[in-house]
Amino acid sequence: MKQTLLTLSLAIAAIVSLPSQSVEAHCQVPCGIFSDTAEFEKMLEAQTTIAKANVEMAKLIEENTPLAVNQATRWIMTKEDHCKKVITSVAEYFMAQRIKPDAENYEKALLAAHAVMRAAMKAKQDPSDEVAEALKTAIFDLYRAYEGKEPDFHSH
Repeated sequence: MKQTLLTLSLAIAAIVSLPSQSVEAHCQVPCGIFSDTAEFEKMLEAQTTIAKANVEMAKLIEENTPLAVNQATRWIMTKEDHCKKVITSVAEYFMAQRIKPDAENYEKALLAAHAVMRAAMKAKQDPSDEVAEALKTAIFDLYRAYEGKEPDFHSH
C-alpha cells in the first residue's frame, strides 16, 4: 500500500513538473465561436513583432557587448516564438477548422495558408526586412483568398 502510494505520488509529481505549452488558437470542438478577424489581427501583430525583432537584433549585434548579446538573444527567441505563433494559428485555426474542403475557394485558401506557414518558417531563418515583409504580404494574401475581399485592418 505504501509503495503504491509512493509510486502514485512520484507519477503525479513527474507529470506536474513537465513543461507545458499553451496553444493560442481557438478550441477544436464544435462550439461555433470563431473570430477570423481576431486571428488575422494576431498574426499581423506577430509579424510586426518579428520585423521589430530583426531591427533590434541588428543594432544589438553591432554593439558586441555581453549585455547586447544577451538582449539580441532574447529578441531572437521572441522572433522564433512569434513565427511559431503564426504557424500554429494557420495550422490549428485555419487549416484544421476554418478552411473547408467544400468551400468554393478551398484550393486558393489552402495554398495561401501554406504560403503563410512557409513565410513564417523563412522569417525564423532570415532576419531581413524583405522576409518579414513577405510574411505580412502572405498574411494579407491569405485574407484575400479566405475572405474573398481586400483586407481592412488597422496599421501593423
